[in-house]
Amino acid sequence: TGGHHPMQEGEVFNTRYQVLHKLGCGAFATVWLCQDMRRKKQVAVKVLKSREGFAETAQDEVAFLRCVNCMKKKDLAGENIVCLLDDFRMIGENVPHACLVFEVLGPSIRCLMGNYTAQGLPLPFVKKSLQQVLAGLHFLHKCCRIIHADIKPENILLYGCSKRLQRLFMDTLDCDQGTEVKLKGAGGDLGNQLEDSDLMSIEVKIADLGSACWTYKPFSKEIQTQPYRALEVLLGLDYGTPADIWSTACLAFEMATGECLFDPQPGKYFSRDDDHVARIIELLGRIPPQIVFSWNKTTKFFSRPGALLRLSRLFPRSLPGILADRHGWTPREAAAFAAFLLPALHYAPERRASAAQSLRHAWIAA
Repeated sequence: TGGHHPMQEGEVFNTRYQVLHKLGCGAFATVWLCQDMRRKKQVAVKVLKSREGFAETAQDEVAFLRCVNCMKKKDLAGENIVCLLDDFRMIGENVPHACLVFEVLGPSIRCLMGNYTAQGLPLPFVKKSLQQVLAGLHFLHKCCRIIHADIKPENILLYGCSKRLQRLFMDTLDCDQGTEVKLKGAGGDLGNQLEDSDLMSIEVKIADLGSACWTYKPFSKEIQTQPYRALEVLLGLDYGTPADIWSTACLAFEMATGECLFDPQPGKYFSRDDDHVARIIELLGRIPPQIVFSWNKTTKFFSRPGALLRLSRLFPRSLPGILADRHGWTPREAAAFAAFLLPALHYAPERRASAAQSLRHAWIAA
């Protein structure tokens, strides 16, 4: 349906990969747990849609992942990016499908968050995971010259080094990561089976480079999933690696609180983008005129510097105030976390904290 290949359990891809069951389904591809009959191990096979343009997208993704594989020989931070093992083309229903073969990882951060309270994940785990995400982004940005362009909880995957965690994750891989579901293992929800020591031994990897681009060759003006979209992307301005840092700040807030930093909604007289820009201004203050009017598209949001066209009533709020009032953080905890997030949310991309600078911040290093 919609260009997806109709798969059957037991089917064999490329005379090598036998389908065990579906892991997930997204807008552009389905992902299947398969047995690599040559190497006698399980792998994840991503089968892209057959529609026009997807073959080119797959070629781009393979190029990024091959670059990662090549550069990780020189930098261990490359281990924080999902590993491509193989790629091939398959003919299905008389049309070709590009297929990418990956190492098997566990469920996503999104799935893990669904098994915890609305107050977010334990902060020690949040810090450790963010260290790995930021190290991976630093590797992508500096070593590979790649912008990920879609950092969000669904694209940060868990994996465990211990056999216990690997078994636990394999039990949960029936979870369709494209839907809101609870992760069920043999003994119930994943969150109930994980002990604190288990949680802190979990590693994470950045996955899905299907929306990525080279730093020197952006493919599209519109990137990123809406709640994690950087201001410069919303305004239609040029973007670079700092767009990933903005998304990571949104990811960090959501992991720590269980709530989106920005969750824009359309109204009767304004669009979702209008609401998004308004929520950013409420939290971070007035956008400087040199940014507001640095490109013509921004006139669709503003009548003059600081004045939105379709939303006149704004309700300013502070980041430490939100953390203290809505999430019960102490003033000291809230101030420390806000001090980490705010440099990653700077309006001017060139002044935004880099991945390396964020890694050195006192809050995450503590």
